[in-house]
Amino acid sequence: MRILVTGGAGFIGSEFVRRLLEADPRAAITVLDKITYSGVRENLAPVAGLPGYAFVHGDICDARTVNDVMSGHDAVVHFAAETHVDRSISGAAPFVRTNVVGTQVLLDAAVRHRVSKFVQVSTDEVYGSIDDGSWTEESPLAPNSPYAASKAGSDLLALAYHRTHGLDVSVTRCSNNYGHHQFPEKLIPLFITNLIDGRQVPLYGDGGNVRDWLHVSDHCRGIELVLHGGRAGEVYHIGGGTEITNKELTGLLLEATGHGWQMVRQVPDRKGHDRRYSLDFSRIRQELGYRPRISFVEGLADTVAWYVDNRAWWQPLKARAALS
Repeated sequence: MRILVTGGAGFIGSEFVRRLLEADPRAAITVLDKITYSGVRENLAPVAGLPGYAFVHGDICDARTVNDVMSGHDAVVHFAAETHVDRSISGAAPFVRTNVVGTQVLLDAAVRHRVSKFVQVSTDEVYGSIDDGSWTEESPLAPNSPYAASKAGSDLLALAYHRTHGLDVSVTRCSNNYGHHQFPEKLIPLFITNLIDGRQVPLYGDGGNVRDWLHVSDHCRGIELVLHGGRAGEVYHIGGGTEITNKELTGLLLEATGHGWQMVRQVPDRKGHDRRYSLDFSRIRQELGYRPRISFVEGLADTVAWYVDNRAWWQPLKARAALS
């Protein structure tokens, strides 16, 4: 199977590519990535010399490039997306272009080239916020940010191409990811790197927003299961099973880096900030045997250690993006 991975130089995409090629160095993987501010080609350095690996620098919205790259591939795993909620609030246009139009371009090419499997990688944010219980795959979509709305649109397009064109599409929706190589605009790496440098961290509102945390390695294992065994036209939730508030998470990061609460500054809450996310991921557990393997305690400790040891990776990214 020759697999096209879009957004393969990003946080989750690069973990997926490394995972596949480290398991089978002969695997045939093509990465298509625009290398925007959050794409880091060096993330793929460990596998760049393998014979089955190829990299194409290109935009998923460029129909000609996508058509050329799609030829000869059996499967697509679609990670490429604009993902940062705060950026979508400041300007939604790039999110609509990449997440909706780019997905449509990929789907058209996949149909044209008779791709045998298309995995659309999405997010729990498409559901909005939930006070109690957990969303199932049949829960209605109710996105509250431009980012989440653009992902909901791309999910619906992907499922429509299954129903209209018979394309074998599966959609995965994950909870909040964390781990090594995450771009330092997201909460966990931003807080870790700020604290390493002795800088305060910004906590939105009262810090009571609840998220379920999923290690990137567990997420990619779930995607791989869906790639090989997911049913056409189905949605699969991939969760981590650890729900905590942002304030509780901040306390854990302060403790891990040897700091106290004086390092936290309260900032006004984000517009439309969802209060709680929670996924029921029993479908992927029952059908494909998925279970998260990395405990949050272990994963968070390993993540802090990685950022401590890899300043040369994250410091230039923070400087370039002026993150604080």
